[in-house]
Amino acid sequence: MLKREPNFENMLKVLRRQVPDRPVLYEFGMNGDIYERLTGRSLPKNADIYETQKWIIDAFAAGGYDYAPIPASGFHFLPDDFEGHTKGASRSLNEKFVFTDSESYEGFKWNEPKDYEDDRVERAAKMLPDGMKLKAKGPGGVMENMIDLIGFDNLCYMLYDEPELVEEVAEQIGKRLYQYYEPIVQNEAVGFLCMNDDWGFNTQTFLAPKDLRKYVFPWNKKIVDLAHKYNKPIMLHSCGYFTEVIDDICDDMKFDARHSYEDNIMPVEEAYEKYHDRIAILGGIDVNFICRETPENIYRRSREMLERTADRGGYALGSGNSIPAYIPVDGYMAMVRAAWES
Repeated sequence: MLKREPNFENMLKVLRRQVPDRPVLYEFGMNGDIYERLTGRSLPKNADIYETQKWIIDAFAAGGYDYAPIPASGFHFLPDDFEGHTKGASRSLNEKFVFTDSESYEGFKWNEPKDYEDDRVERAAKMLPDGMKLKAKGPGGVMENMIDLIGFDNLCYMLYDEPELVEEVAEQIGKRLYQYYEPIVQNEAVGFLCMNDDWGFNTQTFLAPKDLRKYVFPWNKKIVDLAHKYNKPIMLHSCGYFTEVIDDICDDMKFDARHSYEDNIMPVEEAYEKYHDRIAILGGIDVNFICRETPENIYRRSREMLERTADRGGYALGSGNSIPAYIPVDGYMAMVRAAWES
């Protein structure tokens, strides 16, 4: 493995749509097998959040990344006594919910970000190698948390039956997301923010664009403005179809970068050519491609993407989504090797 010293200035150049001094890597998140491969050690079964964060930071540093991801706190929207969703490769967007109408919403007690604040970011900052910074990610966004609380089908019915309740729920989620990000954006160890919120299926957005603009996007705009107030870039990690809302992403909400690309929606090569002058493009080597193709083909496509973007900037190499446990380690290593050897 080649050693690359972290230098967040290169990640920052990508987020600013500039040309970095060397190829830059980006990943939303990875899995334990990859962390073990990169660090050369496994995580103890009884590890606490601080040991876990140290393991992740060490893995990202060893992998040649200029940042490491961290949640700002343990804040979440589902009730603490919620039985939880199925822990599997996938789950239904209608599986379990907390309320479905005004009657069942009455008396619901919202969690508050201040009640979950801890020192994980401050402690993580002391673990960082020189030149590295943190990416502060969220507990999902407005859309994802509405679906978690209400269920997707129920949310669609509610848009027609009780639109004022949808607006109330979006307001309650949005203002708490703002409160979640507000203290962390001011921390010097945090280099950029990540709003992670899936908005679409393969061929359309979850809700009509007009409904996204009414209920979801206004809070994203406020959080982007918050990040920019402190001169911090903020990226959007959002899966699914996006072309009908790309103008909102770039021109209204003004995200600095976007991540999550699938070949069956829009290959990253096409997305870069269409949008790189408006927003930084992160990742994009399709997860299915990494799973099915040979390491040689993964390496070749990754090198070609780096060559395509070398003189124009605004691109970091990585997967189209993340590196879950089912992705072959050799496939992942072939992708990052393209950046190490450039």
